[in-house]
Amino acid sequence: MVDLLQQVFNGLVSGSFYALLALGLAVIFGMLGVVNFAHGAFYMLGAFGTYVLLDSWGLNFWLALAVVPAALFVLGLVLERTLVHRLRELDALYGFLLTFGLTLILQDLVRREYGVQSQPYQPPSQLSGSVDLGLFDYPAYQVFVLVFSVVTCVGVWLLFTRTRVGVVVRAATERAELTRALGIDVGRWVTPVFAFGVALAGLAGVLAAPMRAITPLMGADLIIVVFAVVVIGGLGSIFGSVVAGFLVGMLQAVANLYIPSLSQVLVFVLMAVVLLWRPAGLFGREERVA
Repeated sequence: MVDLLQQVFNGLVSGSFYALLALGLAVIFGMLGVVNFAHGAFYMLGAFGTYVLLDSWGLNFWLALAVVPAALFVLGLVLERTLVHRLRELDALYGFLLTFGLTLILQDLVRREYGVQSQPYQPPSQLSGSVDLGLFDYPAYQVFVLVFSVVTCVGVWLLFTRTRVGVVVRAATERAELTRALGIDVGRWVTPVFAFGVALAGLAGVLAAPMRAITPLMGADLIIVVFAVVVIGGLGSIFGSVVAGFLVGMLQAVANLYIPSLSQVLVFVLMAVVLLWRPAGLFGREERVA
């Protein structure tokens, strides 16, 4: 029983990264209709940015937690206005190809500078110990990651549901055409929303730096699972993406305990079952055909 509880907690921690990444992907897809394949590369840049700030500038983890997402927000603004914006009226395939190309460029630029070996990054000294959770002890940094991710997701949810700006963005994300029909200029929100999604990926990368191997390809495999998470939760559904992120994390962790050889496959099995049951995902809206 203790082993199961530990694995569930492991799953919640892994789900924290899925939730943050899927949240950003859902917002970007809902607003722009762009399948942002570069999301994993932005996650990687978040982790490498954290490492570079410490290695070259001596800035600790806590400063990186603020500086790196802000820097990636600016990068997102630039990329949307210079590249993504130009493809808005074209088929979604062009956006996918663009972001796929960006992924390859960013990965190769980082690989050229730092090679393929993983870069070390220690957890902050304040979180280097363990926390007594009653039945077992758990690393303090992983507890911090879980709590911080949950607080961030709740904060984003409150932003989207309790503020006027958030309500407009959420409406434009989930029902863009209806929002335009009400006289709201959806276009003015596109660039900051894209940048916000990129910043969430960067934030996940900062949190991952002390836990994961920091390599140029660290986001390449993860992004496939995150796409499955978004599909399970419902394309464009902010709440669904977060719920599905934690659900998939726990599913993988429990499967690692009982059937480790199938732990990765089960995510896609779950996706197939959900799509057969609800083609729009768990919390997605079905498109009605007149």
